[in-house]
Amino acid sequence: MTPRSDAPMRVTLVVNGRDRAVDVPPTETLATTLRDRLHLTGTHVACGRGECGACTVLLDGDPVYACLTLTVGAAGSRVTTIEGVGSPQRPHPLQQAFVAHDAVQCGFCTPGQVMAALALLRRHPEPDDDTIRRAMSGNLCRCGTYPRIVDAIRSAAAAMRAPGARGAE
Repeated sequence: MTPRSDAPMRVTLVVNGRDRAVDVPPTETLATTLRDRLHLTGTHVACGRGECGACTVLLDGDPVYACLTLTVGAAGSRVTTIEGVGSPQRPHPLQQAFVAHDAVQCGFCTPGQVMAALALLRRHPEPDDDTIRRAMSGNLCRCGTYPRIVDAIRSAAAAMRAPGARGAE
């Protein structure tokens, strides 16, 4: 039996469009790497067990729980965090809709909610409410703003389909 090595490994990721090389222990989660090594603290960790969705990021376009994803397993992948979605000067239509529909409340779950919603709208640009609810079912909100989150996603979907709109990229 080969002894387990905890020696750091060099991993390269494309995070929010930028190549990032980091040395990480083989058991480090993507959430820890993003927050502690790359200082992208918009990815929140609440449960640490993949039960709440606060840590949702996109890995090659698909939503994943960063608290359950090992960084070494994401090597070579494209990672999109909330910091890569919009900016204070030019928020993404989803971010605008979450604010406009008061779907933010305490805000702790919002980054994960937005990331899951972005993945949904990229796959289904015109989702009905049931599709939205199913897609968002892995993201919990302690404030209970689920109806507002659905409204925000529906509104963002319409805004993103409008001529000249941005956000589906």
